[in-house]
Amino acid sequence: MSKLDELIDELCPDGVEYKTLIQLGKFYGGLSGKAKDDFTDGNAKFITYKNVYSNPALNVDVEEKVKITNGEKQHTLQYADVIFTGSSETPDECGFSSVLTKETDENLYLNSFCFFFRFDEPEIMLPNFAKHLFRSNALRIQIRKTANGVTRFNVSKKLMEKVVIPRPPLPVQEEIVRILDNFTELTTELTAELAAELTARKKQYEYYQNELLTFGNDEVVWKALGDVSEYSKMRIASEKLDKTNYVGVDNLLQNKAGKTESNYIPTEGNSTGYLADDILIGNIRPYLKKIWYADCVGGTNGDVLVIHPTDININPKYLYQVLADDKFFEYNMKHAKGAKMPRGNKNKIMEYPVPIPYPNNPIKSLEEQNRIVAILDRFDKLCNDISEELPAEIKAREQQYEYYRDKLLTFPKAEIEV
Repeated sequence: MSKLDELIDELCPDGVEYKTLIQLGKFYGGLSGKAKDDFTDGNAKFITYKNVYSNPALNVDVEEKVKITNGEKQHTLQYADVIFTGSSETPDECGFSSVLTKETDENLYLNSFCFFFRFDEPEIMLPNFAKHLFRSNALRIQIRKTANGVTRFNVSKKLMEKVVIPRPPLPVQEEIVRILDNFTELTTELTAELAAELTARKKQYEYYQNELLTFGNDEVVWKALGDVSEYSKMRIASEKLDKTNYVGVDNLLQNKAGKTESNYIPTEGNSTGYLADDILIGNIRPYLKKIWYADCVGGTNGDVLVIHPTDININPKYLYQVLADDKFFEYNMKHAKGAKMPRGNKNKIMEYPVPIPYPNNPIKSLEEQNRIVAILDRFDKLCNDISEELPAEIKAREQQYEYYRDKLLTFPKAEIEV
């Protein structure tokens, strides 16, 4: 029998008491009567909607400030308060909770799109227990039912008053907090470890990329990009495009990360086409660092440049590695034209110098290009594997946490008072 089972058998063998929120405390609103200018050069800490939505335990180390005048009547947050998001575009995102789990002497003011609940007797529930409880599946089901609307949904405080929560004894709460906090700490540690590994691999890749693509003038001949490639002259009809092969700057990812599925597909006319082994480059700031080595046939728009290799003595992937180097990005940004949204300078891009090893021996040149590509591809794969592993592992840990959270926070009812 676990320690938690022993505590439940000892302290609440006949079940746990349940109460409605209105029986346990009161609701309060966020800031009122504030204008946009009040959030410039403020003098008091301000808790944003995003802070509440993103953090089960409220983050109080914030830089956001609001102007508060002497004698102004506004509600401030206190230790153990439970804060809720009040509105959203979907009912599923309404009523997300965050708990003030730290004692603070500073006044904390809450945004007007949130509200908070304060226990009449804060000592009946540990704040660290509340941060798990109010995000549990059982509570989320109840809270979602308090939201109503059409295009935007708002939580009804009157309905929130009827939400029922368990009141297990404090030693039971403490043991549940210990177990669940351990899950979240392990997830945090794992995330940090994988992120550090990914950073190390990327630095290692950048080192070898720089070494392998740095040549002495006696080792290579330098050719302009326009001598070994051209802009795509291909056109592709809209009916041949879908979310997997249409590429815009919105779904072209940063720093060689590839692309995602597009949310926009042209429904008529023709687009610039690309072929497998073409190189797609973002052509407008802040997207000039986006680059993708195409693995299919598809289309794109004027915000993306399509480089089509034309020299049979150049490995297209070698050319991609040259253009994926920071030196090209710096060159591209330096020559970009325009004020508000500078675009890549096509003429200058085609003047970019490309190093060709062993220019007098095409066979040896391709062998060296292939060698460089093989090494950098291995590092690319290592980085991509970790990039894929990180969110997958975090998701698995979160699902594990949610399973045990909901299991541990489900108690037999000794009494229900509504």
